[in-house]
Amino acid sequence: MVENRLIFSEDESNQIIEKFDFEKGNGLIPVIAQDYENNQVLMQAYANKKAVKLTLTTGYVHYWSRSRNELWKKGKTSGHLQLVKEIFLDCDADAILLKIDQIGAACHLNYRSCFFRKAKNNDFEIVLEKIE
Repeated sequence: MVENRLIFSEDESNQIIEKFDFEKGNGLIPVIAQDYENNQVLMQAYANKKAVKLTLTTGYVHYWSRSRNELWKKGKTSGHLQLVKEIFLDCDADAILLKIDQIGAACHLNYRSCFFRKAKNNDFEIVLEKIE
């Protein structure tokens, strides 16, 4: 299978990164991952400049783990990779929307999306099925 993902050169990625405002988030910027085909919101995480640079130059999504305090390539151990198709910057330049091709589950609990619980009455109900 040939993976079709968006990749930028070193120079292009440097120019793109200059447009982002990492200062508001103390060096981190929120990243929303959305399915390229059906627009389902899959997850939200954070990235520092290095994670964004790797995302731009490899076409694989990288994040910064606030709990582990380390860089992480999404799907490196699980195989549930995220391939970049399109990148959007919000109006304040302090949030990124990635349109991606998600391989497997986006959620570490094996749901397609991390947003698998929907508010109902005074609780939340699970509205997605786990991916086995």
